[in-house]
Amino acid sequence: MRFAAAVSASPDFERAVSELTGALQQGLGAARADLVCLFVSPHHGEAWLSIAERLRRELPGALLFGCTARSVIGAAREIEDAPGVAASAASLPGVKLEPFHAGSRGLPDLHGPDDAHVLLLVDPWSADLDAWIPALDAAFPAGVKLGGIASGASQPGGNLLFLGDGAVRSGAIGLVLSGDLSVDAVVAQGCRPVGPPLFVTGARGNVLFELDGQRPMEVLQRIFSEASPAEQRLFQGSLFLGIEMEPEQSRFESGDFLIRNLIGADADTGALHVAANLDDRRVVQFHLRDAAAAAADLERRLARYGAERGAGAAGAFLFSCLGRGRGLYGVPDHDSAAFQRALGAVPLSGFFCNGEIGPVEGKTFLHGYTSAFAIFRPKAGEKS
Repeated sequence: MRFAAAVSASPDFERAVSELTGALQQGLGAARADLVCLFVSPHHGEAWLSIAERLRRELPGALLFGCTARSVIGAAREIEDAPGVAASAASLPGVKLEPFHAGSRGLPDLHGPDDAHVLLLVDPWSADLDAWIPALDAAFPAGVKLGGIASGASQPGGNLLFLGDGAVRSGAIGLVLSGDLSVDAVVAQGCRPVGPPLFVTGARGNVLFELDGQRPMEVLQRIFSEASPAEQRLFQGSLFLGIEMEPEQSRFESGDFLIRNLIGADADTGALHVAANLDDRRVVQFHLRDAAAAAADLERRLARYGAERGAGAAGAFLFSCLGRGRGLYGVPDHDSAAFQRALGAVPLSGFFCNGEIGPVEGKTFLHGYTSAFAIFRPKAGEKS
């Protein structure tokens, strides 16, 4: 197994493709590319199809998979809101690739072992992820599902999803991978807890009526009064609810919760509306998000992965939120640099998404403000 990653910031698409293909071929050496993943910014909009065709021609026999994106990631660089083309090429001996397109009729019949993995790229206006993500979890319960929502256009039909010899403008494209590979997920939701863990003692659907026997708004007011001035400022626009994913846990750490938006409040009842359904006796905890919390969460997760499994990584993809990057951290290349510090010079490409897809405690979700890494390794005991 061998990966190569490349990026070009040239505004001239001919030069960008030349730089890209040269770097990919050099990175692969004598290995033949089986998969090429392409991410291209809207600045090259008139040349999107030409770029894809050039890559197919320069790397013959490889399956092309990718999408358009406002900002792209490649070779440890994040090209934000500027002309950018990024790609990875992978030689995957012993790996089966099954591409698919999901459209108005939903997911096609998919085949593969229970532990097959799925990469998913999605058009934001024409995909039914509420149905498709659970269906993929059911089809491949032991596999990892990761991906993102294309961000290369601001209106329906404006994105392109590259798949094989063609491209589509709607639905979602996917790639089922099985055989001699493992795919690991590192999903950094970028939050830190504020206040104590609490039991849901009253909820209906996505409406939270009671926490530890008290009105949620009263609980939240008490947490606010005990918070630092800096934390209190974050309550205005960066407050979320974390939902326990492993029932009957007795201790909780940052990252043990699925982070979801608070979407409303009822001053009369003290209830909160949450962007998720809630169950009685589930543990929840309020969370805050800022640059420091996002950086700390990412560093901790990548460091843990690097220490435990990073030595075998061959290549990776990064699906990061448009709300991260330089706008959040104030510096470029933040999450890519953190990845390299933890795992070394592992080839990495990806894009900034309108929503990120990745697992939390074994179940797949659509996230926001997240960085989700798909990390490829040969199966245990096999050599790359």
